[in-house]
Amino acid sequence: MKFLILTGMSGAGKTVAIRYLEDLGALCVDNLPPMMLVPFMEACQNSNLKNPVIAIAADIRSGEFFDAKAVTRMIDEARMVGFTIDTLFIEASDEVLVNRYKETRREHPLSSEGLNLEEAIREERERLMPLRETATHLIDTTGLKPRALQKQLRAIVLSADEQPALKVEVMSFGFKRGIPREGDLVFDVRFLPNPFYIPELGHHTGLDEDVRDFVLNHPVTETFLLKVMDMISFLLPNYIAEGKHRLVIAIGCTGGAHRSVAIAEYISKTLGEMGYRTSVNHRDIALEQAHWETRSEYQKGEP
Repeated sequence: MKFLILTGMSGAGKTVAIRYLEDLGALCVDNLPPMMLVPFMEACQNSNLKNPVIAIAADIRSGEFFDAKAVTRMIDEARMVGFTIDTLFIEASDEVLVNRYKETRREHPLSSEGLNLEEAIREERERLMPLRETATHLIDTTGLKPRALQKQLRAIVLSADEQPALKVEVMSFGFKRGIPREGDLVFDVRFLPNPFYIPELGHHTGLDEDVRDFVLNHPVTETFLLKVMDMISFLLPNYIAEGKHRLVIAIGCTGGAHRSVAIAEYISKTLGEMGYRTSVNHRDIALEQAHWETRSEYQKGEP
């Protein structure tokens, strides 16, 4: 039996995640006070439940009963006595969280402490940092579509019987939207030739064959990949030896749709062929494509 502690930022999508996990066969309990975690897990362990995953949401909504450092220690102690526990941290950017709260007109759980919305979000992020830093899985819903969220949750549930030594997540992003906080290794590929300025490639992405070939077949790219894969191949066994279970490799270009996407796909595929468990996430590709469409419509309307 595997337990999944679901936590993260208010408004980031934990409620939606719980609904998806239920659809995948998980037994879900929302907003369980932290002091009830171990008794509840013991009860599940002593029952005849057949669910592959028991998902427990615990977060800032518990008020004075919730302390992230205490929850982290509680999880570590439960693991030491034999419980199989993963932690899933769900977050989103401050801007997205503010917009979501304004759309729903709901109060932030910390608003009762006299904080405005922006202050409450910053305070919550600070309080949750111990859980974020030790999370087994991290999902950023800033630009994530519902189907992509379902896919990531499905991977977590279906791997319930697996205990991989290291999961490698390869992420592409655009520097103009900020460096992802979760990146353990961050590579800047803005030195590579940019397909955006080639008319027939500009509105394609690194997922398209023509852009991928343009990026990967360039001599500078070939040299870069030889060097970066040599370094990653050296690092991964050492991370495993140190007990690291999750590594995020972030590849950044300007917008996050061309060079970084092609490079991220290549690294993920190559590591998979080497036997590592990998996933790939293109953080900004949808936002960049939406920007292109908006810009094109604006230009069409110009006199």
